[in-house]
Amino acid sequence: MILPLDRSTQQALFDLKRVLIVDDEEPIRRLLGYMLQTHGYETVLASDAREARTRLDEQPFALILCDVNMPGESGMDLIRNILSLHPHTAVIMVTGLDSSVLANAALDIGAFGYIVKPFESNEVMIDVANALRRRRLELENRLHRENLEDVVRTRTMALQQALEWLELREKELRLSREETIQRLAIAAEYRDSATAQHIHRMSHYCELLARKHGLSAEQCDLIRTASPMHDIGKIGTPDHVLLKPGKFTPEEFNVISQHAEIGYRILNGSDAEILKVAASIAWTHHERWDGNGYPRKLKGNVIPVEGRIAAIADSFDALTTQRIYKPAFPLDQAVELMTKHRGEHFDPELLDIFFASLNEIKQIHDQYADQSPRTMIRES
Repeated sequence: MILPLDRSTQQALFDLKRVLIVDDEEPIRRLLGYMLQTHGYETVLASDAREARTRLDEQPFALILCDVNMPGESGMDLIRNILSLHPHTAVIMVTGLDSSVLANAALDIGAFGYIVKPFESNEVMIDVANALRRRRLELENRLHRENLEDVVRTRTMALQQALEWLELREKELRLSREETIQRLAIAAEYRDSATAQHIHRMSHYCELLARKHGLSAEQCDLIRTASPMHDIGKIGTPDHVLLKPGKFTPEEFNVISQHAEIGYRILNGSDAEILKVAASIAWTHHERWDGNGYPRKLKGNVIPVEGRIAAIADSFDALTTQRIYKPAFPLDQAVELMTKHRGEHFDPELLDIFFASLNEIKQIHDQYADQSPRTMIRES
């Protein structure tokens, strides 16, 4: 892995004209040194691989002219090591053997050129100039790539931070929205002495049934969040009717049944999808599958699915919760009572799906159980 370079190091490498000459023959070393110095290059001489490594540890070089055949470690092995440890250094091989096989091998390991002894001054200078030009282009390309990677990395981090911020804000907004809805719903429920736990049970029953029915995750979440508003219309019901412990007269039943219409009018008209779903649930959760419900006597699949789901969840919670006129029914008795109205009061398919999940229903029932017995009035 080639580590990124800081700008001062990059500039120093671009401007570097220092050449290391490695050859076991002193006359060749001196001749190459003289040629390069007369053309403005700074040269350092080494007689073998060991000395070359020492010079490389002391300072950087733009270029190395290296003999192939030397006593001890060969020039090829030295070059492999140099290109691994000093990747910003260019290499030209120098040899007395004119072999295409050797030349190709040198180029394959990363050498920039191949000079055959005896050599001409012009030949050496051209090869050196070409090698340094190629090295500079590679350094510039590497710098450009590193800068581009830095830009991409910086922008990616900025995008990730922005997404995290948006997710956090969205989560806070969602929690705030849900808490507001629940508090409004609880305010309405407290008018008839219901508990806040009813809101939680109702919403989770609805979400469970919607999920088991195969609705999308988005629809399930909307139904879960909107369903606590199902009885918001009770805030428009007079206390003498809402709080009456006994049986309703036909006139009183007509008054309290208006809470579905009132709830719809309160919630309807918003562009927010959650309030649209809440308005639909408030308006339709007392409709019946057989068409004998209220307020519009809708029948069958004409009743929106969220209304059919809420009807089952609300009825089940009413049966399994204490009311002023009855104790809380055990779960099996509530199942039996509702099953008798399968296809009449309730959507038969949804009711079957709901009761096929009794273990999860019981978990919700237990998790959000009322903390203490409270007096509750009749569900209308």
